[in-house]
Amino acid sequence: MKEGLPIVQIEKDSDGYFAVCPSLQGCYAQGETYEQVIDNIRDAIRLHIEDRLARGEPIPSDHPELRTTN
Repeated sequence: MKEGLPIVQIEKDSDGYFAVCPSLQGCYAQGETYEQVIDNIRDAIRLHIEDRLARGEPIPSDHPELRTTN
């Protein structure tokens, strides 16, 4: 895996899937399917990082891993 990838927590509930990136405050996404939530959280992370960079803020780093809970 590449270094510097943020940890993403994904949970499944009755409405679909919910993903959150704890190191990027307020960065979360939802999707009806697992594939949708992965695409949505990737977009949310990208936009969050672009916004932080535009404001000159540091980007927090995590250990590279993806955690999934059932």
